[in-house]
Amino acid sequence: MPKDRPENKPRTFDSGTISAAEKVLARETVPWHKRLFPFLGPAFIAAVAYIDPGNFATNIQGGAQLGYTLLWVIIISNLMAMLVQILSAKLGIATGLNLAELCRNHFPRPLVRVMWVILEIVAIATDLAEFVGTAVGLFLLFRIPLIYAGLLTAVATFLVLGLQRFGFRPLEAIISVMIGIVALSYLFEIFLVKPEPAQIVYSLLIPRFGGSEGVLLAAGILGATVMPHVIFLHSALTQGRIIVKDADKLKRLFRFEVMDVAIAMTIAGAVNAAMLIMASSTFYARGLREIGTLEEAYRTLSPILGSAAGDIFAIALIAAGLSSSAVGTMSGQVVMQGFVRFKIPIWIRRLVTVLPSLVVLALGLDPTRTLVISQVVLSFGLPFAVIPLVLFTANGKIMGPLVNRPFTSFLAATATLLILALNLYLIYSMAVGGG
Repeated sequence: MPKDRPENKPRTFDSGTISAAEKVLARETVPWHKRLFPFLGPAFIAAVAYIDPGNFATNIQGGAQLGYTLLWVIIISNLMAMLVQILSAKLGIATGLNLAELCRNHFPRPLVRVMWVILEIVAIATDLAEFVGTAVGLFLLFRIPLIYAGLLTAVATFLVLGLQRFGFRPLEAIISVMIGIVALSYLFEIFLVKPEPAQIVYSLLIPRFGGSEGVLLAAGILGATVMPHVIFLHSALTQGRIIVKDADKLKRLFRFEVMDVAIAMTIAGAVNAAMLIMASSTFYARGLREIGTLEEAYRTLSPILGSAAGDIFAIALIAAGLSSSAVGTMSGQVVMQGFVRFKIPIWIRRLVTVLPSLVVLALGLDPTRTLVISQVVLSFGLPFAVIPLVLFTANGKIMGPLVNRPFTSFLAATATLLILALNLYLIYSMAVGGG
């Protein structure tokens, strides 16, 4: 096993979780309802990236313009994201290293430096999207000017990130609570809009695009599905969380982490589907097909469904943006430390990545437009995350007993090519269309 495996990493509130996991992996008698719980957490942090403010904008536009048509795209994209996150979790478990560290160890130094610079830019773009989305939510709910909402977002994120000093469990808990808030908010929205079940089932089972505009929207949904920063982060979350060396225990641990990913990503997929269904049942059904911004969605929801609907939309946006902003900062730390072995205090990193967001808010730039541009920037970072991930997890010398099976590698390679092709198409379409 690698020499720099963090076996002696100090723990605080995590000792109970680790002890419970070790008992399960050792096949000791543990009540069935307690077997899975110690392994839940990493995927919930990663899943935050799939319900961030960028997803709000994309799914609402898709539902408002094309109704339920692209619902099947959300399901396909979620399955691809699930596969990628499973591979990322497996990489950390098998090697004791994260994806950035493995890139540093196996790639030429010039390439490593280029990857680091590109992924730092991606980290800033990620933070920009989450930060602006949270600020918009605070503005919509409390009418706080965007610049002050941005400063409040920065403070709130510092508080969330501060939980890391108490171990991994408190942070996993607060992030899971925020995901729950977003999920419950959209459950309430779905209850209000009363969607058409038959149309939903039809759109899930019959793939279609609804014209050229639908192809572009589908590319936006699919192409922005896999976020490069959480591929790096997920491998870091599992690399030293529960340490085992025995091959049988490694495989058991991996199976539990697969369940973690399946549960977390199913919730994220359901939330994305609910966003599109809400937009379809509220805007498309009433002929309001030009809803293009988060502010328009909020203003339109209130008169149609009541003020509570708009407020709940804003609350969900705040919870999604705040949690994903914290996750984005954590991802940036993993990238920097992994690629160049350099670590700065997380509050300094947070301060640096906040500055571009504050500039955007101070200049009064369109928030939704900023979200869309940030998603395009993220697209440029994808090849530097998914390609190494597929290569490393297919390498038996690196992965040992957890190496990908040939069919898994085939699926991963196919998904990677599709994701990259869609991102290229999305970038091309926006460039040709003038953005």
